[in-house]
Amino acid sequence: MKTFKIGGVHPHDNKLAAGRRFEPVPLPKEAIIQLNQHIGAPAVPVVEPGEEVKVGQLIAKANGFVSANIHSSVSGKVTKIDEIIDAWGAHQPAIFIEVEGDVWMPDIDISGKFKPTCNLSADEIKRKIADAGIVGLGGACFPTHVKLNPPKEHVIDTLIVNGVECEPYLTPNHRLMIEKGEEIMVGVQILMRALGVDTALIGIECNKRDAIEELERIAARKEGIRIVPLKMKYPQGGEKQLIQALTGREVKSGQLPSSTGVVVQNVATVFAVYEAVQLNKPLIEMYMSVCGKEMEQNGNFRARIGCSVNDVVNMIGGMPEVTGKIIAGGPMMGRAMIHLNTPVTKRTTGITFISQKSAPRFASSPCIRCGRCIQACPMGLEPYLLYKKALQKDWDFMEAHHIMDCMECGCCTFTCPSRQPLLDFVRLGKATVAANIRKRKS
Repeated sequence: MKTFKIGGVHPHDNKLAAGRRFEPVPLPKEAIIQLNQHIGAPAVPVVEPGEEVKVGQLIAKANGFVSANIHSSVSGKVTKIDEIIDAWGAHQPAIFIEVEGDVWMPDIDISGKFKPTCNLSADEIKRKIADAGIVGLGGACFPTHVKLNPPKEHVIDTLIVNGVECEPYLTPNHRLMIEKGEEIMVGVQILMRALGVDTALIGIECNKRDAIEELERIAARKEGIRIVPLKMKYPQGGEKQLIQALTGREVKSGQLPSSTGVVVQNVATVFAVYEAVQLNKPLIEMYMSVCGKEMEQNGNFRARIGCSVNDVVNMIGGMPEVTGKIIAGGPMMGRAMIHLNTPVTKRTTGITFISQKSAPRFASSPCIRCGRCIQACPMGLEPYLLYKKALQKDWDFMEAHHIMDCMECGCCTFTCPSRQPLLDFVRLGKATVAANIRKRKS
């Protein structure tokens, strides 16, 4: 069974909500919609306080090519445009909407009827995707229309759809492939047309056998689409690792994935593309999981962007009393949250609760030069050395030794028997080097 070649680890998958269907989250009394829900420039508001808005209405416009439109997920009155304190303590601009009913824009198809045929041109598809504010829903939130317009020197021949979902606990992609398989397959065909390719590979890890069987059944009727079961290994959901696993091609240091002739899209993004192109529905809902070993129950939810994360968690009994850490995302690449009273955004793929027993960090001891972090690194880096150089603030050394290739997957920290905080300091070094690079360019 296929997988990538270099590094990787095998954390327990803990897919506690894999068997639970999506539940809709009730509408909130107030929606708080952030303006920077994507990589790139924050969107610019196009509404004013006191203005009435409908579901799906444009409320903030993309500010440049690498940016994304933002739409209202509710109907009601804009009460203010102000700042909030996000889940990590940072001030973020947001639009506040007092919810009144659930009135949708008239051009959005809410009939629920499946639409299998798309006759739009590649340019028309890309325009619809950009207008709908679609971003990568695997966590990176890179604007999708940018990915669909790779550099002219990169000749694309293959679309890869990422159905791996290797991050422990998270299950929304798994459930989408089971519950929305037909729509996803049409979304794949739409993206193939947008890219002008005849081949699509859908990679799914073998712990999702029901999803593999469902998509294989549908793909049997589709030309050029192949389902590829993959061996379980983290972080196989990384673009570079998935490209290597499925095609054998390698993305060179400093190069874009498109340099290998491939464009990668997450399976949730593909479903969002189907809704945007076929139903005129912008990205206003997130499919997310809420999981934890101490939860009364675990679940998957369909939540409007802008509703409170706390409202979602309360649907399955609220935060467990023994919680020691709340993570936005999964435990490997997710970020610890300081509170739950924060809105759902395009980045919200899941909330994971870690118990007090499992949450504390252990005291670190000196490096024993075992080399496990080197063996585990999927990018072929030397985490122990980069950690040391970060402590010494030797940013030039870190840049010369490809710190920017780090994908912040956490494999190094996961494998370290000395329990050293390798990722924390490698991440610090990467951020500093990135700032230095931007400063030189400006």
